[in-house]
Amino acid sequence: MRKLEEVLRDWEAVIGLEIHAELTTLNTKMFCGCKLEFGADPNTHTCPVCLGLPGALPVPNRAAIESIVLAGLATNCDIEKHSMFYRKNYMYPDMAKNFQTTQGPVAFCMRGHLDLDVDGPAAGERIDLDGLAAGESRGNVTRTEDGYVAHVGITRIHMEEDAGKMVHLGGGEGRIAGATHSLVDYNRAGTPLIELVTEPDLRTPEEARLFMQKLRQIYLAIGISDCSMEEGSLRCDGNVSLRRRGTTGLGTKTELKNMNSFKNLHDGLAYEICRQAEVLEEGGVIYQETRHWDPTAKRTIVMRVKETADDYRLFPEPDLAPYDLTDEFIEGVRAKLPELPHEKAVRYAAAFGLSAYDARHLVEHRATADFFDACMALADAGKDGAAFAKPLANLVINDVTGYVNTHDGSDGAPAGFDGVFARLTPARALELVGLVADDAISSKQAKEVFAAVIADDADPAAVVEERGMRQVSDAGAIEAVVDEVLAANPDKVEQYRGGKTGLIGFFVGQCMKKTQGQGNPKVINELLAEKLG
Repeated sequence: MRKLEEVLRDWEAVIGLEIHAELTTLNTKMFCGCKLEFGADPNTHTCPVCLGLPGALPVPNRAAIESIVLAGLATNCDIEKHSMFYRKNYMYPDMAKNFQTTQGPVAFCMRGHLDLDVDGPAAGERIDLDGLAAGESRGNVTRTEDGYVAHVGITRIHMEEDAGKMVHLGGGEGRIAGATHSLVDYNRAGTPLIELVTEPDLRTPEEARLFMQKLRQIYLAIGISDCSMEEGSLRCDGNVSLRRRGTTGLGTKTELKNMNSFKNLHDGLAYEICRQAEVLEEGGVIYQETRHWDPTAKRTIVMRVKETADDYRLFPEPDLAPYDLTDEFIEGVRAKLPELPHEKAVRYAAAFGLSAYDARHLVEHRATADFFDACMALADAGKDGAAFAKPLANLVINDVTGYVNTHDGSDGAPAGFDGVFARLTPARALELVGLVADDAISSKQAKEVFAAVIADDADPAAVVEERGMRQVSDAGAIEAVVDEVLAANPDKVEQYRGGKTGLIGFFVGQCMKKTQGQGNPKVINELLAEKLG
């Protein structure tokens, strides 16, 4: 099988996503008063409504409707004032009533879009940008200095209820194939679920990954879901087909189900693109089917032949009246919109002079953006302002994120952003970058101080004093050391002046050794450059 970059030279991938998010911040289910609680004992949060018992009537959850409208406003959707629920009929044990209550072709949220900033290695998968100068557009992409912006349409965001959880026992890897028996937990059945359907505007696995990451950031910012892919509250299905480059027709698509991580989404789509290309190039036929991505075997597996809308026998839900949203309701929800992650990134770049890269990475996590805002508010109060923006951004993006990615709390150390920020307070962060700015410690020493702050729950200045780390920046004292090092190494001085400028590292190292690591490297380098001429 050919590699992705080779395949994409001959074939264009057409990708659309269906992203499901449970509204986990709500207290009760979509159509009944049962409690929402992940990890509760099986079948302890059920009632006649979510079990579909005869005579039980659903009542819509107003807070859930507010949440989906909030999601629509945050993704540039038109809010439909008139919509309705339907019954989507299917026979499977995960829904006791044998149908799912969902919305039809007209949903609460229609015709939205998100713009993706694609740069660095991610932009490399898009190979049709040749000849485009920065600022020029082709199709749904606009070239930038270091990549491109992709405009991705959103068909709709509709409301539905989640199904129960099936547990298959006795088979391999918890799948139904080969299982001896299955269990079902209806606690999740009836959980409010919103599904976002994109237009087929995505062309690479990286674009799909970035779209889902950006959507997750938005949902977390507006507070409608915990977006835990591990716990299943954020799930993604990907539809992909191929067509020869230069053609406009659509090929037969396959659907990849329930990819539960950003990496699986990228790798599953990449494999399926390569698989389809191999089949087509050998004269085979692509069938419309649903496939499962196996991350262990690193391949997709057929699950079933894809159903069509007719198979579900959709018809209006007779127990729910059509839903009408008033202007007052919509504007009331709009007033609850917080500053969105991409808006924060724009503000950071404009107000503090941060690069687009730094700004984008600061808003990847709500916790890091909130912490940076708190630091800058404290810095402005102390009149330090934007001067600390770049070093603070570096601290959060490099040190804090690096620590979180390598510590899971198993060794008793703080885990997660909450654990780190409980010790690295905004005041301590400003104190740490201030020590570097004042040349009290070097940037290399700052990493040691950061680790000590997190490990010992200590103030940066106290760590510096306790460990005797404060740098010597007195030019007179350091000049004496420099003179001593140069006098002790006349041969190397002659070699340096003869063109071996790489010896500067040797001289700096000797000076640092004589100052027991406390000499200011910046001052040492300046004095060496002056004396070596």
